[in-house]
Amino acid sequence: MNELIGRVFDFETKVYPSESTLYNQLANHGQSPKALMISCADSRIVPEQIMQAAPGDLFVCRNAGNIVPPHASQLGGVTATVEYAVMVLGVRDIIVCGHSDCGAMKALATDADLTSMPNVAAWLRHSHAAQKVCRENYPTDLSDAEKLRNMALENVVVQLAHLRTHPSIASGIARGEIALHGWYVDIHAGQVLGLDGETGRFSPLREGQPMQVALPHGRRLAGESVYAQAAE
Repeated sequence: MNELIGRVFDFETKVYPSESTLYNQLANHGQSPKALMISCADSRIVPEQIMQAAPGDLFVCRNAGNIVPPHASQLGGVTATVEYAVMVLGVRDIIVCGHSDCGAMKALATDADLTSMPNVAAWLRHSHAAQKVCRENYPTDLSDAEKLRNMALENVVVQLAHLRTHPSIASGIARGEIALHGWYVDIHAGQVLGLDGETGRFSPLREGQPMQVALPHGRRLAGESVYAQAAE
């Protein structure tokens, strides 16, 4: 712990001086992050490192299991963070990022006894849809590693669906101002997989190739075509 705390002094004496211009700009003019990332609190996953982000680039919300409760179910930090990112900071891209060997997903995949951790059990109810998808739609003879991987991937899909229940997100999507991304970090391979919204599958993100997007920017007003036809 002392070694970790000692790095604080390195920030003041080594890191800050080399980035002082950037920090002064952020302090004087505020932040304009390019994306909101909702990731797991797992210490092995560092969003800024994965995206090679500089201070001010990324607005981050971390919690056990990279979960986004449906809007109507709970008022909390995730809901407030999402709303602030969209309505105040004007974020246009939102990433839900899961990862390999996730403890939260392992608890669901193994039906772990969470009696002694009632708050964890209640939190993970927001991932029960992913658990049910895995139980009823995947082969039963998969290895434990395969089951865990599937749980983490399906959880990203479920949390993206929950994200769309938030009014600020739904409105931004309708205007074509918000895109949603589903990512999975494979710690063992040092690889990031992206969800393709058209196929519903994850594949590695590759430089020089089109990026997989769960829901790209695009105006989506269900009644717009009706009004257009009526006007004609």
